[in-house]
Amino acid sequence: MSRVVWALFVILAASQAFADDDAGRAEKGTFGAGIIIGEPTGICARFYVKDDQAIQAAAGFAFVGGGIHMHVDYAFHPVILQSRDSFVLLAYIGPGVRLIQYRDGRDASYVALGLRGVGGLLFDFKDNPLDAFVEVAGVLEYGFDSDEGFGPALNAAAGVRYYF
Repeated sequence: MSRVVWALFVILAASQAFADDDAGRAEKGTFGAGIIIGEPTGICARFYVKDDQAIQAAAGFAFVGGGIHMHVDYAFHPVILQSRDSFVLLAYIGPGVRLIQYRDGRDASYVALGLRGVGGLLFDFKDNPLDAFVEVAGVLEYGFDSDEGFGPALNAAAGVRYYF
């Protein structure tokens, strides 16, 4: 599974070379990688496809389920909440998907696939290649186990990314 995550990062980093040089983020870079803490706790990445749209992903350990959690979202930035000399505070929302392996506290391990609706705040620092974020996502998932089926879930996390 770690090969899949690293392959995703390599593909996103390679696609950065084809990003529009006239975009407002060109001096900072369009691809960022970093850490995420919460649900999940692990690594995260974000690739800007436009100034106000990005693909974000994370992979790591899920505390609630006790297994591996991976998600990918398409984030829209419809509102700039604050613009200062040192940072821009953006709100973002978007759809996504999540794959999680549940194993702790259960009789057997199983996998669940779900649709995510994510919302968050992004602190985009102007003077350095960093951003910080906090987000919450509601998930409607289907557990591939005879006793599970459809059910809701909630994710919350915060993190920081460095842009290349």
